[in-house]
Amino acid sequence: MAYFDAASAAPLHPVAREALLASLDEGWADPARLYREGRRARLLLDAAREAAAEAVGCRPDELVFTPSGTQAVHSGVSGALAARRRAGRRLLHSAVEHSSVLHAAEVHEAAGGSRVELAVDRTGRVAADEVAAALAPDTALVCLQSANHEVGTEQPVEEVAALCREAEVPLLVDAAQSLPWGPVPGAWSLLTASAHKWGGPPGVGLLAVRKGTRFAPQGPRDERESGRSAGFENIPAVVAAAASLRALRADPGAGEEADRLRRLVDRIRARVPELVPDVEVAGDPVRRLPHLVTFSCLYVDGEALLHELDRAGFSVSSGSSCTSSTLTPSHVLRAMGVLSEGNVRISLPYGTAEAEVDRFLEVLPRVVRSVRERLDAPATGTGSAAGAGAVPASAPPKAAASATEAAGATGAAASSEAAAPGGPVVDALGKRCPIPVIELAKVIHEVPVGGTVTVLSDDEAARQDIPAWCTMRDQEYVGERAAERGAAYVVRRRA
Repeated sequence: MAYFDAASAAPLHPVAREALLASLDEGWADPARLYREGRRARLLLDAAREAAAEAVGCRPDELVFTPSGTQAVHSGVSGALAARRRAGRRLLHSAVEHSSVLHAAEVHEAAGGSRVELAVDRTGRVAADEVAAALAPDTALVCLQSANHEVGTEQPVEEVAALCREAEVPLLVDAAQSLPWGPVPGAWSLLTASAHKWGGPPGVGLLAVRKGTRFAPQGPRDERESGRSAGFENIPAVVAAAASLRALRADPGAGEEADRLRRLVDRIRARVPELVPDVEVAGDPVRRLPHLVTFSCLYVDGEALLHELDRAGFSVSSGSSCTSSTLTPSHVLRAMGVLSEGNVRISLPYGTAEAEVDRFLEVLPRVVRSVRERLDAPATGTGSAAGAGAVPASAPPKAAASATEAAGATGAAASSEAAAPGGPVVDALGKRCPIPVIELAKVIHEVPVGGTVTVLSDDEAARQDIPAWCTMRDQEYVGERAAERGAAYVVRRRA
């Protein structure tokens, strides 16, 4: 098996394993006690804090350990907002933040606060000048990830931090994905991270609050971790997390490994569109994490694709709603306006062999072809209906369906419920992605140039993937309107 999902959880670093086993014998006691066992535990905890703080780029007394990265985010957001209540209750965050940030923002809004969601471009990047324009006197906090967890695009953290400092507004940076590759630059105020992203054990998060940043911890409190994270510290896990992070920083070959992985990802970005027709590669091709690449395949069920890749020996993840139990499309892909069906995220762990990437590139075309054939998808890559292969990132997300469910849903006929004069209507109600788009592709060339096709769909993914299909196929997306069930999406044939 080739494990290509380090962005979800990196394999346990050998140093983390050694430190975890060693500290089980020495770090089990209460570090708040004065007897010998407690003092040993306290020494381990203090050493771990110093090592983690050095890697983050802050003082040891500015950093606390939390039970998870999600807890660190919620604590950081709530504590910073509570401390600045007199200044205002306005929260700014990008549209592609991790779900933990979005959930914390929802809690803030439900409690009477306000929030502003900053749009991103097709690569998933926030414009610093838009942040500047959104900063207002009542802004209490700005949240911005250092790099996106789904597409790898790096954000202009240093520029935004300078803007926030000038406006005297704290900036919280979610550094979960980037911290394994180096400290976050700029004058940020708060920072969060999660150990399992860099090869530490799960169940350890970091929250750094720089001196001078107003902070009022919310929720359960006790005397531990400066009152910012309640509960008995999991010292063996904390020690292992800090040891592995320090080992990454101290590795003299870390820079060369990052460059090597970047070259492998560059190869994937270049070769996948050449090998597989109708693929959209997402994210910034240059300003990105070295190990991560995401692409979407037209006319492909994401769940079926991931299962087939797993059977072929590759562990990958997806932002496609076809792989989600909630049937909700990825908010990241939706905000970017990129195709989400058949979405694959590859994130290479340290030490990934070049041969594994070569084997993936050999297997992928066959797997995609078999899934498309199973779904009775139209021909790709040739003729007037074919796209030009990879296109710049742009479209919204979709919803889920198994390959079996989708395969039985083909053959949607033109319905009597018209949305445009003389235009056929594809009834895709009750059909999950990618069926609505497949049925649209089958019908579009049956109407004259300038004519319209209307797709009826109650699949949330259609709102994203039909406009994306139009971009890839050079057709005109007219818009959508409400229907008795779901929505009616209108497409005009250009050629």
